[in-house]
Amino acid sequence: MSQEKVLKIGVLKNGTIGSSLLLSFLIDERAEAERLSFREVTSGPKMHPPEECIETMNKLLEFKPELILMSSPNAALKGPMRARELVGNIPAIVISDAPTKKAIDEIKEKGLGYIIVECDSMIGARRPFLDPIEMSFFNSNLLRVLAGTGVLQVIVEELNKVIIDMLDGRTPTLPQIIIDAEMATERAHFSNPYARAKAIAAFEIAANVSKITGKACFAMKERERYMPQLAAAHEMMKTAADLCQIAREIEKSNDTVRRTPHHKYQHLLTKVKLHEKEK
Repeated sequence: MSQEKVLKIGVLKNGTIGSSLLLSFLIDERAEAERLSFREVTSGPKMHPPEECIETMNKLLEFKPELILMSSPNAALKGPMRARELVGNIPAIVISDAPTKKAIDEIKEKGLGYIIVECDSMIGARRPFLDPIEMSFFNSNLLRVLAGTGVLQVIVEELNKVIIDMLDGRTPTLPQIIIDAEMATERAHFSNPYARAKAIAAFEIAANVSKITGKACFAMKERERYMPQLAAAHEMMKTAADLCQIAREIEKSNDTVRRTPHHKYQHLLTKVKLHEKEK
């Protein structure tokens, strides 16, 4: 394995989803990767007008990335779609949520990869309900769900396979996957079946949050109707996060938490027992 090659990874963030919050850090969790160079460009919370996405992509291309990770809510929207048109021949992977399924054919036609996370649900974005503190609580709970169900483990493994291939001079096979509860919890490697069952339940609860927030944000007009729905959706995400924490505690009590830290040359190591050495 060559240790001289340094891979330039560009991360484009248009809008925010839970899977994008720590995206670069999933690849380099201790900021010691010697073979990787990162640049993130973001439009912050905005994706509209579409020019926001175009401008950020043009800015990212100034970095001359060799691999691009593109994250946004609903990548079927015009802004992310127009940003993808600028990728050219650079290997790129779209990381997004369930509504992106509508864009799968277009993403495939461009030869891009995609990772769609079904439980990365939409927040309850109406002004009378969503203040900065409620937004922060929701995203912290969503992040616990993504970590505790195994979603982030899938993202780590899929991205790392591409990165290792490129570092070793091979043409990468870009992932084209939809992460559901079965895939996520299988990759989490729960040793206790009840812990996995709780993680599956958490995933499915979180995945259904969007059904309620979507209805409350776009279909309901009366405040007395949509406010309880928004609050209920956020309670669901908290319940899902709490289930993930219980599942984690079960694995900790049995000393069976599986850890996959990156080696400084980027391949993944593995350990289970707390005092065991990773290998």
